[in-house]
Amino acid sequence: MPGEIPLIGEKFPEMEVKTDRGVIKLPDYFVEKGKWFVLFSHPADFTPVCTTEFVAFAKRYEDFQKLNTELIGLSVDNSFSHIKWKEWIKEKLGVEIPFPIIADPMGQVAKKLGMIHAESGVVTVRAVFIVDNKGIIRAILYYPLDVGRNIDEILRLLEALQLNTKYGRAFPANWPNNEIIGDNVIVPPASTEQEAAERLKQFKCFDWWFCYEDKATPEEKEMARKFLKRVANCQ
Repeated sequence: MPGEIPLIGEKFPEMEVKTDRGVIKLPDYFVEKGKWFVLFSHPADFTPVCTTEFVAFAKRYEDFQKLNTELIGLSVDNSFSHIKWKEWIKEKLGVEIPFPIIADPMGQVAKKLGMIHAESGVVTVRAVFIVDNKGIIRAILYYPLDVGRNIDEILRLLEALQLNTKYGRAFPANWPNNEIIGDNVIVPPASTEQEAAERLKQFKCFDWWFCYEDKATPEEKEMARKFLKRVANCQ
């Protein structure tokens, strides 16, 4: 195996990383500010798919900030390459990249996070780590080299994770536009017979093991709907 992937629910591995904005200690750099962060890797600078992703991340940076979340990229290129690539994107595409990129020419960070592509042994896959404000890994996404990520789905997932922390509820498929329960959220399963018997009295239920309620605010639902609309319309 080229690398071992950290697990959801584990603390993000402590490390010092070199970026085009200087040395950053993860996850402390963001945790000390009370921030969530999304670390995403890409195979290389000056490549077409990666360029489209960076533009998409940059155009949605304000949405990440509204969710108290910072972005940080990573590739095997050095900081000189990162700086020049950012300049090229601004000059040619009119988009300024507002977040740092980790320089990992020896692949040390990528190996520690299990990001190395199995076929090449040196190229980082398109991994996404969503880390909360306590430094705990809450989600991991992996995409192949040849397919770019959908940034709005990452935003929807990020918001759902934060609301899960806030409300202690699970979120259905395609929330807040679920085919069965709409914009409601799912109540955790009962753990005792007595609790199961009370469920039908406390919540809307199909059965005691499938209960739901209206918990999120209209503003929270609307934000998630905005992300889903952009996923559908590619805007």
